[in-house]
Amino acid sequence: QVQLVESGGGSVQAGGSLRLSCAVSGITASNTQVAWFRQAPGKEREGVAIILAYADSTMYSDSVRGRVIISRDNVNNTVHLRVNSLKPEDTAMYYCAAEKKYALGWSSPNIYKYWGRGTQVTVSS
Repeated sequence: QVQLVESGGGSVQAGGSLRLSCAVSGITASNTQVAWFRQAPGKEREGVAIILAYADSTMYSDSVRGRVIISRDNVNNTVHLRVNSLKPEDTAMYYCAAEKKYALGWSSPNIYKYWGRGTQVTVSS
């Protein structure tokens, strides 16, 4: 059984930082593409970052580039998303997603087979 469980969300003031975690079980994170998405009320789900299988190659959305780092902890089978310089517009439910098969268009939610239930990030001014 594959399970992704997000944690680390919370309420933070603008300019602060959070580290989100995605604990992966049932599959090995190191040979799986793992991405972070976010969805704010009334908006579509948006790809934030991805770390590719096997290598530590990463890609980021334009909206967060320069402020986030996605990383993989192979010992704990966990993928992290460090978000710095948080802005109110970062407020959203953050989800992690995983897919064994590589595909172009990483920021499309449709290509991911496995999803966590989300962790809420709220950024106040």
